[in-house]
Amino acid sequence: MIAPLSRFERFRQLNLQGRLMLPNAWDAASARLFEAAGHAAIATTSGGIAYARGLGDAQRIGREAMLGEIARIAASVAVPVSADIEAGYGLAPADVALTVKGAIEAGAVGVNLEDNGHGWLPQPLFDAAAQCERLAAARQVAGQMDAPLWINARIDTYLLDLGLTPERRLEETLARGNAYLAAGADMVFVPGLSDVAEAAWLAQRLRGPLNLMALPGMIGADAWFDAGVRRVSLGVGPMLAVMGLVRRMADEAMQSEWPAMIAHNYGFAEAEALFARG
Repeated sequence: MIAPLSRFERFRQLNLQGRLMLPNAWDAASARLFEAAGHAAIATTSGGIAYARGLGDAQRIGREAMLGEIARIAASVAVPVSADIEAGYGLAPADVALTVKGAIEAGAVGVNLEDNGHGWLPQPLFDAAAQCERLAAARQVAGQMDAPLWINARIDTYLLDLGLTPERRLEETLARGNAYLAAGADMVFVPGLSDVAEAAWLAQRLRGPLNLMALPGMIGADAWFDAGVRRVSLGVGPMLAVMGLVRRMADEAMQSEWPAMIAHNYGFAEAEALFARG
């Protein structure tokens, strides 16, 4: 079901006004918890969704399975939902258009589309010109559906070792970012970038807003926001933290104990109330 226009507009407003902390859900339960905590919008995490289904990250889940999970998450909350569609589940612009169409029909008001080739290409990343064509296809299909989709162009120059010097990596990120914005993206997402000075340099020179991702060792987003970053995503972090807690409970249960389960108990009545509206 396509989301109401007001939800698209609300998500666009949240991204443009800045200082948006965006949590990433991997199922209906996590989405409901983020919504109940007061988050104005939610994104999905492809890695978290894949792990919950017993799969590795990086498009091992496939288009239809991912779209089904996105639909379940979007239907479970009343706030805008942005969908992580990885690299679009295909190399060609037509593949991206098919995935974006499915994401909009699943209820998403935004998408992340990355330039990581995930081993499908001779090189780690899509050629910038090819990625621009893929982003243009995403914008075109959204326009055909009269959906003002918020397109977040992910750049993996920091996640992957491309053999670039720090200066060259930053320049490549800027060049790709501005090219992607010109091709139809609304925002640039650079996971792996953590340095505040680099974030400020990039935010000042991009012709659109910048999105970063929470990382281990970073305890807050204020410095990034003050540097001009508009949005910070939690990414797969919450799912990995849950896995860490489950591992702790599993270890404790081997000793016939359950202190962590007691310490972090949510409560059966709370859970029933959380899902009372179906």
